[in-house]
Amino acid sequence: MELEAIPGVGAKTAAALRELDDPADTVESGDVAAIARAPGVNEARAARIARGAIRRRHGDDGRVLATDRAREVYREAIDLLRERTVTDYAAKRLETFYPSASASRIDEAQSFVESAIERDPDPAVCEALAGVEPLTDPPTVRVRDRCLATADAETLARAESTIPELSVETVEDTRDVSELARSYATVIVLDEKFAGLDVEGDVHVRPDALDEPAETVPERLLAFFAANRERLEAAAAVHEAAAAAGDPVADDDTAADTDALRDALARLDDDGTIVGDGELERLTAAVDDLDAAVSTAESVADDRLREAIRERDVTIEGTDFLSLVEQGARVDSLLDRELADEYDEAIASAREHLVDALRLEPEEAELAERVFGGDPSFPVDHDESAVSRLNTELAAARDRRAARLKAELASDLGELREPVASLVRDALELDVELALARFARDFECAMPEVVAPESSDSGFRIERGRSPLLDVDFADAEPVDYAVSGATLLSGVNSGGKTSTLDLVALVVVLAQMGMPVPAESATVERFEEVHYYAKSQGTLDAGAFEATLRDFGDLVEGADGRLVLVDELESITEPGASAKIIAGILEALDGQDATAVFVSHLAREIRDAADFDVAVDGIEAAGLVDGELRVNRSPRKGHLARSTPELIVEKLAGDRDTDFYGDLLEKF
Repeated sequence: MELEAIPGVGAKTAAALRELDDPADTVESGDVAAIARAPGVNEARAARIARGAIRRRHGDDGRVLATDRAREVYREAIDLLRERTVTDYAAKRLETFYPSASASRIDEAQSFVESAIERDPDPAVCEALAGVEPLTDPPTVRVRDRCLATADAETLARAESTIPELSVETVEDTRDVSELARSYATVIVLDEKFAGLDVEGDVHVRPDALDEPAETVPERLLAFFAANRERLEAAAAVHEAAAAAGDPVADDDTAADTDALRDALARLDDDGTIVGDGELERLTAAVDDLDAAVSTAESVADDRLREAIRERDVTIEGTDFLSLVEQGARVDSLLDRELADEYDEAIASAREHLVDALRLEPEEAELAERVFGGDPSFPVDHDESAVSRLNTELAAARDRRAARLKAELASDLGELREPVASLVRDALELDVELALARFARDFECAMPEVVAPESSDSGFRIERGRSPLLDVDFADAEPVDYAVSGATLLSGVNSGGKTSTLDLVALVVVLAQMGMPVPAESATVERFEEVHYYAKSQGTLDAGAFEATLRDFGDLVEGADGRLVLVDELESITEPGASAKIIAGILEALDGQDATAVFVSHLAREIRDAADFDVAVDGIEAAGLVDGELRVNRSPRKGHLARSTPELIVEKLAGDRDTDFYGDLLEKF
């Protein structure tokens, strides 16, 4: 797939997407988290890319939402869905759903949604989801104890690109390799010509090292798991909670082994180092504590010598003293002559303390013995070269063991790499599904039937629909039945629900063409090519704005087949008499075209009189006034011109007052 062919993807974005392991499949999958791992692509951008890929796959080049108010209804629908997500990922992922005129896209979305709304939003699962986030790639880890070596310039360049964690050194011969082995705990030679190399140190000839980065630099995989520990543990908790609730996220055959994951993570520290291995901990502590242990051992020996000197008299005859001075004797000579045995015991105690403090093994203890010895002295001094040698040996042993344990753990984690990616992805997708399930339950939704434009069920039909966009609790919203095919005027009293009915129609159509459930007992919706929803104007327009509005409607009626047109009180843009004629003209242009239109107007009678065809008129009927409150049947009555609020008030007064004035006034309506 050509990435640049995706709507909204330019050369720069395509270049970033190509940094992904499998850019085409990743983009096609619609996995927002995976797409967002491309450099410079955030989740919001990733959602737009995924949506563009979906459009391309279904040949969906149209834009159903044709007006600002139609787009507002879509945003309100998305917000209702997003409010029911737990993770940021799910909130972004829901934006890959959009109103489509493509039958294949609607079918695809409905298939996903129908399965999703069968899920049970268990509270324990929702709580566990709070910790789930998309997996992240940690920064490159620099490994100092190991290097790659090669004599080939091309191999060197490939090594630096493939394994940036390790230094890559140039070697010409065995001597160069041997020198590297004195500087690094491990040297990995990449050239086949060095096979059979025999040098001192931990040197391996591995021409395939660049093809197996997980083995060559296990720190990469360990850093990944360490950086994502909390995400992985949260995802595992989601799967376990879902399974306990009887609604597993994945099949047993494909589910990751969460016990194996936790066991592996228990062997890994947050910085990517190995934990839980006693021998590695001993060697690490020995290296870290060596200098302090040597200093303490010196103090132990000094204390022994001081005690020995206090407990005995050291007597030197005058001739002996003169002889020693003439010979330039120092304290060590005096110690050697007078306190030889005590000095040996003090040195032995220093060595014993060093071995015990560092918990040295027998072969390591032999090196430790060389730290103290030589010429007697007070205070006791150590051999710095022996300390350095011991430190080198301990550090090398530590690094070798760490490398082996890292390789073993990386091998175990390598087998989990793909399963845990699915573990997290499935948990995030579960949040999307549960949000859909909560939406369907909260608003008592049903899956609509979306029919082709040429179907006999053209237009829309809504049974017992309730709008969640009203400024009342959803439970208090009155259900509405309404169906329209063709062009229709909707009349009714003020505050009778005409605008909210248009909002309900727009919401049901938008949700249906997104593939979503709709807040109704049942609904059938034509697959509209475009939805034009014009909100009520906030006042009479000036000449320029009025002309622009007429231009919009002139464009609208040109080839209106397959369109849904919802217009709320267009008469407010100019004088009532002119408005009635304009609306009548628009309806005449729409009549005979394969379009569905609902025009809300208080001028239904005048519009009907001005039109040159039999305009369908529906009415939201008021039952009357009860204690000053308007009582309304919210479902529009077909073929009925609803009475206005003033008419109802006059009618009430005519019944209440014994006078001809109100009766005569009522006859004028």
